Amino acid sequence: MMIYITRKEHFNAAHRMYREEWSAEKNAEVFGKCANPNWHGHNYDLFVTIKGEITHATGYLMDLKDLKVIINDYVIEALDHKNINLDVPFMKGKMASTELLCIEIFRQLKDPIEAHEGVILHAVKLYETENNFAEYFGN
Repeated sequence: MMIYITRKEHFNAAHRMYREEWSAEKNAEVFGKCANPNWHGHNYDLFVTIKGEITHATGYLMDLKDLKVIINDYVIEALDHKNINLDVPFMKGKMASTELLCIEIFRQLKDPIEAHEGVILHAVKLYETENNFAEYFGN
């Protein structure tokens, strides 16, 4: 019987949307307030959904304490109270958009989660604000 289960985590991080090859005016035109040269931050909510078969002995798909540790070790430690543009190795050279950050978080989590027998990373959903979020299914 296939089951889906989701763990929610939270982190705070700063970023700036800009392209170095563009003028300040062009960046402001395209990215608006997000191009602020003094950066800006968000209180991100991260939802990690896994899927698979429930283990008969435990009644779990995966112990959520283990999932929490993986998310913390591979994502939260790298992002929380950091500057996404400057401090996060897996975002080096990438635009710090919610969309790309969501994809990169998925990539960071896939192997350590799927190292648990029968567990598949189904999706990562990342809320930048209560109204704006991205969701990635690994395609």
